[in-house]
Amino acid sequence: MPTPALPCPCGLPAAYPACCGRFHAGGRAPTAELLMRSRFSAFALGDTAYLMRSWHPSTRPGRLDLDPGQRWERLEILATARGGMFETEGSVEFRAHYREDGHTGSLHEHSAFSREGGAWVYVGPLSPVSFD
Repeated sequence: MPTPALPCPCGLPAAYPACCGRFHAGGRAPTAELLMRSRFSAFALGDTAYLMRSWHPSTRPGRLDLDPGQRWERLEILATARGGMFETEGSVEFRAHYREDGHTGSLHEHSAFSREGGAWVYVGPLSPVSFD
């Protein structure tokens, strides 16, 4: 868990409790991009409960086992479409950088998000996911 003074894992300059920590603690992300950032932080911190909670029920897996040898290190938001505070659908294209077994890599995904019951949720990839 990051200390309160360190920047959030999502890449924004705010400290974790004021950034993604508030969503992990039960707050609602107001935009699809902020939900994407909070999900990256949850992967970085191993918060599977939040990942499951923020996943659309129609595409959510029955369980989620994170690889303990994989460290999510940096997120790049490449593009966003819609997904604002007053919209019900949106997409975020991102590249998530990781380290595993001493090697670095990245995951590139263009993801769909929808607002369900007032909360943004991750639906799934809009195109094939690629690993670099």
